[in-house]
Amino acid sequence: MTDRELDAAGIGDPALRAAYRHCRALNARHGKTYFLATRLLPVERRPAVHALYGFARWADDIVDSFGTGADPERRAAALTELGRSLEEGLRDGRSREPVVLALADTAGRHGIDHALFRDFMSAMRADLTVTGYDTYRDLRGYMHGSAAVIGLQMLPVLGTVVPREEAAPYAAALGVAFQLSNFLRDVGEDLDRGRVYLPADLLAGHGVDRQLLRWSRDTGRQEPRVIAALREFEALTRAVYRSARPGLGMLDPVSRPCIRTAFVLYGGILEAVARDGYAVLHRRAVVPRRRRAAVAVDGLVRAVAARLGAGPRSGRPGAPSGPSAPAHGSSCAPVPQEVV
Repeated sequence: MTDRELDAAGIGDPALRAAYRHCRALNARHGKTYFLATRLLPVERRPAVHALYGFARWADDIVDSFGTGADPERRAAALTELGRSLEEGLRDGRSREPVVLALADTAGRHGIDHALFRDFMSAMRADLTVTGYDTYRDLRGYMHGSAAVIGLQMLPVLGTVVPREEAAPYAAALGVAFQLSNFLRDVGEDLDRGRVYLPADLLAGHGVDRQLLRWSRDTGRQEPRVIAALREFEALTRAVYRSARPGLGMLDPVSRPCIRTAFVLYGGILEAVARDGYAVLHRRAVVPRRRRAAVAVDGLVRAVAARLGAGPRSGRPGAPSGPSAPAHGSSCAPVPQEVV
């Protein structure tokens, strides 16, 4: 199936094909639900999505690599080297790093603004030193680079039926919504890495601080104040999903099933967290397998129907229009963490 995707996308160079295969493997291994949604795209669009995911995942892995408490200079050096490789790849279309080679090729084929990749790298560098955010506004500033730009990168790949600038705010919002879902699910894991993505003022409004979160995780005991704060963060996230939802109809019809499936499954994280009693400090909430299968089947039916009914489209990839693409920290948008 990989060769079929690469052939359909017109990718013939052996080195490029190997780079795209590498990115696809990263997607299949780490972004299971995201990868499932990607399978609903027409075959010729999948390699570009894999390249965008692969690069974001690679950078995110560097930020979280070498173990908790590792020398931050080691991670910073690796991230700096990736940044240099990125600039070289975007400038010359060449790189010894597979994820950069595929990304640079995708950016060139689809006319993706290079500033989006630089903003993403800035957010990754912030994760090396910033361990929390005082306000939601501060958090949104970080998420511009870590999540919103991922949605914006997807715009030329997925195609739309409206001008790209009209769809862009919805694409950015859905990228943020995905990442907020991951933040809620991963509160405990992020805390172990020394980070708290829930805004400090939101926590303080319920009498919660980092020390109380640490106590709850270490003791395994639930705390009503923490649950109340998590519920508020969930409500905030649902509001972002609502603001992003109108953009789904702006997509090229053949891309809608992919994004709709991702939209439903990432939103399902919120349902899983609530169903598990907001125990995210103690265990990871999981979207039930049966639920994922049902959504995937629905997406497949929609994808087949869209392709059977597809005629000439104004929103083809590369056209001056864009989708409402759907985010840890680091997303179909992705944020480089699996949903399950």
